[in-house]
Amino acid sequence: MKKSTYSCIALLGTSADPPTTGHKALLIGLSNLFPKVATWASNNPGKEHKASLNQRHELLNTLVETMGLPNLELRQDLSSQWALMTLEQAKAYWPGKRLMLIIGSDLLKPLPTWFEVKKVLTKARIGVVPRKGWPINNIELNIIRKMGGKVTVLPLDIPAAASSSIHTNLNPSYIPKAILPILKEKNLYGIS
Repeated sequence: MKKSTYSCIALLGTSADPPTTGHKALLIGLSNLFPKVATWASNNPGKEHKASLNQRHELLNTLVETMGLPNLELRQDLSSQWALMTLEQAKAYWPGKRLMLIIGSDLLKPLPTWFEVKKVLTKARIGVVPRKGWPINNIELNIIRKMGGKVTVLPLDIPAAASSSIHTNLNPSYIPKAILPILKEKNLYGIS
């Protein structure tokens, strides 16, 4: 077994609306850096979702299962629209383990406005994944650090395959092959 770069558990909540090749690349990248990666589908209070949480969970679960990474697991019980609730659940599930909450660089600016953000920052490090179109902003990083947050910019290069781009301009190359049959069967996102 290879040695992980980081010794904590990576936590990745995602709207997965739908999961994309970007999500797949991110999960692979995280599993190469961390001894354990937990992911789940969640409702983001700042987004209008195109599919139900149950449908998005099914899609993400299919993707995770077909990836077959031994240190990657779907933990739907961590799903909450509030990061604080997720982290409290994760702390109960993995007592004594250090946690890193994974976010995209697009969430650096709104993070200081999250519900109970100062408590969130005491429960986990923040792992920032650079996203194309959202450069890492040192001012935003410093605001989080001044609030008491410990922030790590992760050495990952994820393709620009956002779920929102599937909603506006259907690009089949952004959809992992494993979930395509489900999208067609259920006529999700206009794919039939």
